[in-house]
Amino acid sequence: QVQLVESGGGLVQPGGSLRLSCAASGITFRIYGKWYRQAPGRERELVARINGYDDTTEYPDSVKGRFTISRDDAKNTVYLQMDSLKFEDSAVYYCNTWNDGRNYWGQGTQVTVSS
Repeated sequence: QVQLVESGGGLVQPGGSLRLSCAASGITFRIYGKWYRQAPGRERELVARINGYDDTTEYPDSVKGRFTISRDDAKNTVYLQMDSLKFEDSAVYYCNTWNDGRNYWGQGTQVTVSS
């Protein structure tokens, strides 16, 4: 079955950390792996990208220095390490990749930053 499955979301206090995982089945991250997030009433935004050919990474200013994307090809998994979390990081986080001309999304995992 072709799918992306995210995990690792949850409730965390401001300043805390979470690590999200995205496991791929039937597809790979050989082109890229991306993490997006979407908060209620807001558009989905890209928060991290890792390029498959050279492992270079990209982040928007809002998360730069706090979030780190990585991948493990042996496990066909992409990770998002989130540190120094803020209230405004609360959202549903989605994994995304592109294979054979098609865009794939996971089902999302909720991250809530609250005291």
